[in-house]
Amino acid sequence: MQAAAVSVPIEHSLLLASLLFAIGLFGVMARRNTVFILMSLELMLNAVALAFIAAGAHWQQTDGQIMFLLILTLAGAEVAVALALVLHSYRQHHSVDIDHLSDMRG
Repeated sequence: MQAAAVSVPIEHSLLLASLLFAIGLFGVMARRNTVFILMSLELMLNAVALAFIAAGAHWQQTDGQIMFLLILTLAGAEVAVALALVLHSYRQHHSVDIDHLSDMRG
């Protein structure tokens, strides 16, 4: 006995992606903590990746999966650079608050 293939409508996937993107955008706009802002940016990247995967699955193309790999690579690079900046900021100012980073001029 074979299992029936279940297909999720593209509208549901795109609705979930847009909801995740909106939550991430709210997190970027509302938070002042650098770590929370970076987590919100990662959530936004994952929402875009989900939209690419859903569109690729809907049109039966591999382009969505290729874009997902590029987004995954970009997210890894972003985390590495951002974590280094956060650690440097914490060592200099003893805070990860965005408002304290404005003192870094000069």
